[in-house]
Amino acid sequence: MKIKLSPEVIQNLKKLKQKDRKLFDRVEKQLALFLQNPKHPSLRTHKLTGKIENRWSISITKSIRMVYVIQEPTIYFVAIGTHDQIYRP
Repeated sequence: MKIKLSPEVIQNLKKLKQKDRKLFDRVEKQLALFLQNPKHPSLRTHKLTGKIENRWSISITKSIRMVYVIQEPTIYFVAIGTHDQIYRP
């Protein structure tokens, strides 16, 4: 399995690295964990429904999520943000 980040996610992570290094480090930790075990309980991996079906989400913190799509053999992360930012219509 290979992970790719969308340009939007890359841009958001660059900003995050400057503003909140601790949260940025948490993102890196969760992505490494995801590579080892995508179904690890602390990731709270779940499939999304409704207007954003066919996408999946992992938790970075209690309030921060990352959304991805599966394009075998690549996992493509397309968004990062709070619950409301990610799941808005």
